[in-house]
Amino acid sequence: MTPATTGPVPAEAPFAALEPMNPISVLDQAARVLPGTEGSLGGALEVLVLLTVLSLVPSIVILCTCFTRMVIVLALLRQALGTQSLPPSQVITGLALLLTAAVMAPTVDRMYEEGLRPYMEGEVSSYEETWDGVKQPLREFMLGQIEATGNWSGVYMMLNYRGIDTSDPSELTYDDVDMLSLVPAYVLSELKVAFLMGFRIYLPFLVIDLVVAAVLMSMGMMMVPPAIVSLPFKLAFFVIADGWSLIAGSLVRSYF
Repeated sequence: MTPATTGPVPAEAPFAALEPMNPISVLDQAARVLPGTEGSLGGALEVLVLLTVLSLVPSIVILCTCFTRMVIVLALLRQALGTQSLPPSQVITGLALLLTAAVMAPTVDRMYEEGLRPYMEGEVSSYEETWDGVKQPLREFMLGQIEATGNWSGVYMMLNYRGIDTSDPSELTYDDVDMLSLVPAYVLSELKVAFLMGFRIYLPFLVIDLVVAAVLMSMGMMMVPPAIVSLPFKLAFFVIADGWSLIAGSLVRSYF
C-alpha cells in the first residue's frame, strides 16, 4: 500500500498547472469578434497585420503626407533667421501639423468616404476592399505631387530595384508603381522640394549677413560677431514683409 502523501504542495505545482500562452490562439480569439475574419487563422493573421499597421500610423502620417516638406522648410527658416531655438521645436512641429491637416483634408475625406465609411457601416466586410478604398486617394495625392514636381527619378530607381524594367518610361502606368516603391520615391521627392524651397528662403538672409559683415570689417570692428548685429535687421525685414504668412501661404499653395 502506498502511503498517503502528506505535507505542503510543492511550489512548482501551481505553475505547472498553468498552460503557456499561445499567441496564435489569442489572435484567433480576437479574430472571432471582428467582422470579416471568420475566426480563421488567416483572419487572426489579418488582425496581427492590422495591429502592426496601427502602430505605424505616426510614421505613415509623416512620410505619406506633406508634413515632411512643411517641417523641413520651417526648420530651415528658423536657421536662416539665426534665432537659435526660437520658435521652439514644439511650435515648428505644431504649425507643420496644422498646415498638413489643412492640405490633407480633402484627401482624408476621400479616404474616409471611399474606404472606412463603407466598412464601418457594414457595406464592405473585407479588409482588402477597405484597404484598396483607403489607399487609392493617398496614392493619387503622392503621384500627383511627383507629377507636379517632375521628380520621377526616385520612382524609376525604386522600380529598378524591385526588378521592373524602366528603360521605356512611356510604357509604364500608375498601376505599375506599387506602394512599396511609391512611398520612398514620394519621400525623396518631398526632401528635394523642401531643400530647394529652403535654399530660396535662405538667400535674402544670407545677403543681409554678408552686407553686415562687410560693413563691420570696413569699420574695423572685426571683433564684433556679425550674427549679433545682423539679427535685428533680419527680424525687422522678416516682420515687415509678414514672413510667416508668406511662408505658410507658399507651402500650402505648393500643393494646389
